[in-house]
Amino acid sequence: MSTIAQRLNDINATLPAGVKLVAVSKFHPAEAIREAYDAGHRCFGESRAQELQAKYQELPQDIEWHFIGHLQTNKVKYIVPFVSLIHSVDSTRLLDEIERQAERAGRVVDCLLEVHVAQEDTKYGFSPAQCREFMASNDRAAYPHVRFRGIMGMASNTDDDAQVECEFAQLKQLFDDVRSDVADAETFDILSMGMSHDYLMAIGQGSNMVRIGTTIFGTREY
Repeated sequence: MSTIAQRLNDINATLPAGVKLVAVSKFHPAEAIREAYDAGHRCFGESRAQELQAKYQELPQDIEWHFIGHLQTNKVKYIVPFVSLIHSVDSTRLLDEIERQAERAGRVVDCLLEVHVAQEDTKYGFSPAQCREFMASNDRAAYPHVRFRGIMGMASNTDDDAQVECEFAQLKQLFDDVRSDVADAETFDILSMGMSHDYLMAIGQGSNMVRIGTTIFGTREY
C-alpha cells in the first residue's frame, strides 16, 4: 500500500458516517492524485482553475472535482463545463458569471456560499448577515443554472481551540437557520468546514464535508 493510500485509510477511519472527504490535491502532481484514485478515492479539491482544467483532461473522467479556492470571474469558464461543486462563491458578482457560463454550458452547477467568520481580513466571503439576506430573498431566482447546496467556511488560523470551535459553531448555526427557511432544504445539505489541522473540531460542530490536503499528500509543491 502506498503512503498516500495509507494516509487516506487513516483519515477515513476518523470520519463519522455521513462526512465526506475532499482530498485537496492543489499544487500536487497528477501522479499523486492517481495514487489516491487507485486507492479508491474519487473526490478531489483544487484551487486554481487552469490547474484544475489540466488535471481534469489528464486524469480519469469519473473523478468528482471540487473547486475550493478563490475563483476569479475570468476563470469561471474553464471549470463550469465539468466541475462537481464550487465551494467558494463569495459574491453575487461571481454568481452572475457562474450563471452565465453554466447557461452557456447547458448545466446546473452546484455551489456553496462562502461565509467569512474568521478573525482575519485575508479570508473572502459573505458575512453571516449577507448570507441570510441573500438566501431569504428572491434574488436567487436570477440564477436558474446554479443550485445552492449549502455553506463553506474557514476558522481563524490560531492555536486557540475555543475560538476555532466557536467559529465553526457560528457556521453550523447559520447553516441550520438558513436551511430551516428555504424551500429547497432537501438539497441545501452541505456544510463544508474543516481542514487538516482542525477537521475533527469541525466535525464536532456539525461539518459534513472536510477538505484535507497536507495530511494526505504531504507538503505542497508550489
